[in-house]
Amino acid sequence: MRAVIQPSHISGTIPAPASKSSMQRACAAALLCGGTSIIHNPGNSNDDKAALKIIEALGAITSEETNGSLLIKGNGVQPVTNLVNNGESGLGIRMFTPIIALSDQAISINGEGSLLQRPMDFFDEILPQLDVSISSNSGKLPIQVQGPLQPKNIEIDGSLSSQFLTGLLMAYSASTFPFKGGETTTVTIKVKDLKSKPYIALTLDVMKKFGMNVPGNQNYETFVFNYAASTASLETRPDDSVARLPAKLINYTVEGDWSGGAFLLVAGAIGGPVTVKGLDIASTQADSAVMQALIDSGALVSISDEQITIAPALLKAFHFNATDCPDLFPPLVVLASYCAGTTVIQGVTRLTHKESNRALTLQEEFGKMGIEIILQEDLMLIKGNTGLKAATVHSRHDHRIAMACAVAALKAGGSITIEDAEAINKSYPGFYKDMQLLGAAVSLYY
Repeated sequence: MRAVIQPSHISGTIPAPASKSSMQRACAAALLCGGTSIIHNPGNSNDDKAALKIIEALGAITSEETNGSLLIKGNGVQPVTNLVNNGESGLGIRMFTPIIALSDQAISINGEGSLLQRPMDFFDEILPQLDVSISSNSGKLPIQVQGPLQPKNIEIDGSLSSQFLTGLLMAYSASTFPFKGGETTTVTIKVKDLKSKPYIALTLDVMKKFGMNVPGNQNYETFVFNYAASTASLETRPDDSVARLPAKLINYTVEGDWSGGAFLLVAGAIGGPVTVKGLDIASTQADSAVMQALIDSGALVSISDEQITIAPALLKAFHFNATDCPDLFPPLVVLASYCAGTTVIQGVTRLTHKESNRALTLQEEFGKMGIEIILQEDLMLIKGNTGLKAATVHSRHDHRIAMACAVAALKAGGSITIEDAEAINKSYPGFYKDMQLLGAAVSLYY
């Protein structure tokens, strides 16, 4: 699909999309915590759909309610197949692999698209320490795991992605393997050089809301699980060999997505005003930090309990550290392109293993539109306010690159054509429609 965006003035009010970070974690928690969970405001991105297929493969029963909510019945990991497909979800593969390893069945895990090229060496190193057998394709998909995973004291490297840690925290919380009552058992995960700490805060928040065994958190460096409380409420069969989760009802509302909402907010700063509803300014989502960049750039910002309004102003270059929120690079590059001066964004090393190598992709695709981007080790320098020109760009099969180019087109000197524009379906399938609702001249060609 091609998308052609003409320079446009936009205005209006739009709801933020549902957070796939929140949605996918909720799916995992609903599977593991047992009973019935009702997910309100569920997402419908490709990554969200992949998460639902995964938990169904692991034994959950899902159905859509008439009001649009999602009902999930879970009873722990009880696979109904020996093959699980993660689609193109990076969070999915990293979070669900330790969860899948709770099973004593041999299960093959695969994915699609760019996920096939992402490194999975972490699992080769860590899972055998937890008595999980694993075979991989030289550190890449497909992989096969067989548990059950047994929580032990380990130390991991958190510098590549916090998503690996999310999966371990969920799996440790749900595991009952060596713990059958009696004396208190404490197990510790130590983490060095953890990146994206706000995403771990989100994981812990979701675990708490689903009634899971939440570990003690010592400055995001040590996570301590106490298994006495988690096993005391379990009902066991007469032979005490299999734990059965007690029935419970959980209601959970998926947050508005700051990752997708960031593009709408930046669009407001460039071609607005735009009001975005449903973003919690107190959210643990790392990408809520986009607000600081917007303020530093000089955009007009108005915040209330229910909505955020962003309007254009004389924008100036800013400095921003995106190490803990690397998904903000694409919308921030758009913002920087319209700021007078050279903007500096730190955290480039976090961009290598995304849907594309986003540092190079942003440099090349925005270069086609006349914006010079310089890469200096961990820094990205964007020379702004030099005028964007008409161009044909390519998403590189990366949803955030497609959205960035579309927003950049709002005040370009001519139309911007985006090849492989359907990449947005991975996280925000309604993006082009929402842009049209705000008044953007978007034409789609299939």
